[in-house]
Amino acid sequence: MNNLTRDLRKNLYLYLLALPGVLFFIVFKYVPMWGVMIAFQNYSPLSGILHSPWIGLEHFERFFATSDFWLLFRNTLAINTLSLLFFFPLPIVVSLMLNELRGVIYKRIIQSVIYMPHFLSWVIIASLTFMLFARGEGLVNHVLEAGGWSRIDVLTNPDLFWIMVTLQSMWKEAGWGTIVFLAAISGIDPQIYEAARIDGAGRLRQMWHVTLPSIRSVIVILLILRLGDIMDVGFEHIFLMYNGAVSQVAEVFDTYVYRTGIQRGQFSYSTAVGLFKSVIGLILVILSNRLARKLGEEGVY
Repeated sequence: MNNLTRDLRKNLYLYLLALPGVLFFIVFKYVPMWGVMIAFQNYSPLSGILHSPWIGLEHFERFFATSDFWLLFRNTLAINTLSLLFFFPLPIVVSLMLNELRGVIYKRIIQSVIYMPHFLSWVIIASLTFMLFARGEGLVNHVLEAGGWSRIDVLTNPDLFWIMVTLQSMWKEAGWGTIVFLAAISGIDPQIYEAARIDGAGRLRQMWHVTLPSIRSVIVILLILRLGDIMDVGFEHIFLMYNGAVSQVAEVFDTYVYRTGIQRGQFSYSTAVGLFKSVIGLILVILSNRLARKLGEEGVY
């Protein structure tokens, strides 16, 4: 107890700094886990969690038996696969390019510019997209029409929806994602670069043989965490871009939980859907972490 008191006094300000984050996870992550029980109940708000009847895995069986399951699984997996293939590597590439800039002023200006979209809400991003690509009043279609080309249909074209939301995510978050990689790059020993230059390595070879191997552990950890979110597309983003014309490719687990749980009041059923999504994410994190450790990487834990 004396050691604990001594540690608290010594690192008081560090614990105070961490307190808001700890409280956030306790209040919004751990406490709500109590409500997962209703996925196995026929929950009634009048009866409450403790007195609602238990029905076992009935909601899960119902969900897996519906055609909605495969539709949601396909859409969610397709959007996240595109994000994994194109969005995840982008911050790494941008970080490598920024690291090669020698002008400090230009580097800071570029960093500030690419960081800014992160601070825009998805409401603003969706509004900008509508103003640019709306078939009737969109700026892009006005320019195309003025140039003699036919108008394009982006917002209501199911074939373009997955690509559109992936590009939106890349534009909004790629710059912000470079922060972690730039921090990792800044921790590389400059003597390694100097040794590589003495051996005749140019910038490209230094990047390939020094920079990338030095930040490989960071890339692996973030990839593992990204795989854990493979079933989580992001409700707000998809919901704002959703419309009837693209419903067959835009309906994902997050929007489905909202429609069945909030709009239709099927709380137990929607909780079962959300729990399934979380379990899949947990399994992927565990498996990818074990694979990373077998390949010699540190992993998440």
